[in-house]
Amino acid sequence: MDVVRLFGVNVRHHRKLKGMTQEELAAAAEMERSYVSDLERGTRNPSVAALGRIADALGIEPHVLLLRDL
Repeated sequence: MDVVRLFGVNVRHHRKLKGMTQEELAAAAEMERSYVSDLERGTRNPSVAALGRIADALGIEPHVLLLRDL
């Protein structure tokens, strides 16, 4: 799995663990919901800044969103 797709899978996994909707995550990360959706589907290549904002919104360390085995 490429790293962009892996990131998206991990974002979705952690968002659901927190019981958050895409809208809630987007608001917490100060992003558009459609951008979060694109990230989760692996169709957008996130910047390092976006990775950090998503991680902060989920209350996790950024590197967790790049781990292969959850």
